[in-house]
Amino acid sequence: MSVDAATVRRIAHLARIAVSEAEIPHLAGELNAMLAFVEQLSEVDVEGVEPMTSVTPMEMKKRADVVTDGGIPDDIVGNAPATDDYFFLVPKVVE
Repeated sequence: MSVDAATVRRIAHLARIAVSEAEIPHLAGELNAMLAFVEQLSEVDVEGVEPMTSVTPMEMKKRADVVTDGGIPDDIVGNAPATDDYFFLVPKVVE
């Protein structure tokens, strides 16, 4: 894939970056170099390589998947303008 001047202008517009006309050829070259590198990466054979989350082997921290009430219902509804039996009261919006 090759990036042309119109594509550079569109990317700059979407990114809300001011780009002068003199900068467009340079940016097109840089974007083309990045895309060429990504295409080069797709040629690497990764068959049998396990995905990893870090360069060092580690287990992800996990917590028990249990349902609790939080233990602090007064603190949870403390700043609510209106409550009833630890439930938030809100105005009706559907008629």
